[in-house]
Amino acid sequence: MTTRHTIAGHSIQTQDAQAASPRRRANGSARTAPSTPAKLADSFFGYQFNDPSLLTLALTHSSLAYECNPEGLPDPGSDNEQLEFIGDAVLGLVVAEALYRLFPTLREGDLTRLRASLVSSRNLAQVAMRIELGPMLQLGRGEEHSGGQRKPALLANALEAVIAAMYLDGGLAPAREFIHRHIVEPAEASIASALDSSGPFSGAVGDYKSALQERLQACGAGQPRYVLIDQTGPDHQKRFRIEARIADSDGGSITLAAAEGTTKKSAQQEAARLALARLLSGALLDVLPNSSGRGPSGRELSGGVPSLIASATAEVAP
Repeated sequence: MTTRHTIAGHSIQTQDAQAASPRRRANGSARTAPSTPAKLADSFFGYQFNDPSLLTLALTHSSLAYECNPEGLPDPGSDNEQLEFIGDAVLGLVVAEALYRLFPTLREGDLTRLRASLVSSRNLAQVAMRIELGPMLQLGRGEEHSGGQRKPALLANALEAVIAAMYLDGGLAPAREFIHRHIVEPAEASIASALDSSGPFSGAVGDYKSALQERLQACGAGQPRYVLIDQTGPDHQKRFRIEARIADSDGGSITLAAAEGTTKKSAQQEAARLALARLLSGALLDVLPNSSGRGPSGRELSGGVPSLIASATAEVAP
């Protein structure tokens, strides 16, 4: 059974988890329609859903919908694909507005490249890994066994669906707050580094490892390396702790930042993001070897990310 909810002036068809009868999989065992996990029913990253079934829908992959209805095509409203469509539009609008306000002197072309990078599947997948969205997904058995919780495309789509669920449940405000906190603000250090680069501005953001390497080399501090210092959990739910380090003048190493992730790659990116933010804020200038404390343009790297962004924006503006 499906019902159509009207929320924030919009309507969307979702699966009624309590009214839906169990479906039979091909092997004869029953698989019930998904229900909202208890740990997510009350709050999702600080947002309280008025209709938790929207969150359930956003986290339900089509592979589970097919398992719940093996004898025919599932209802289009039984998985998160429709929500991806809405979330993509909401995400594009909010990111465009944020960039417009952050960088009032940038030309349209530069703003367009920045937006494209922030809303790209690659960046969204990294965000989803950072907030550990994967373990929350409800997947079909085959997709789950093939590592669906860690597949970049699947994670990026689910993140868009979650944004749509917030928008449909509470309007633009909660969706905007989530996007700013988890997509725009974490990328500010990378954006600042890109805008402050002595080379041509490409608008590429989100690759924190490359941005950190370029910044450290510009400071004369050498190249960073990433050291695995701990891993926990069973094979299918591993967690990795990585430190971003640079060599010191005595043959040892200096830890710039540490982070955890469900993959080594995501942990490395998060450690690089934290290190880059500290570097741009001036917090690491006293510990970096061979560092003049100046960027490639000769400007002192102090005053925090906001002031660095403002001054970098002024430099690239025609």
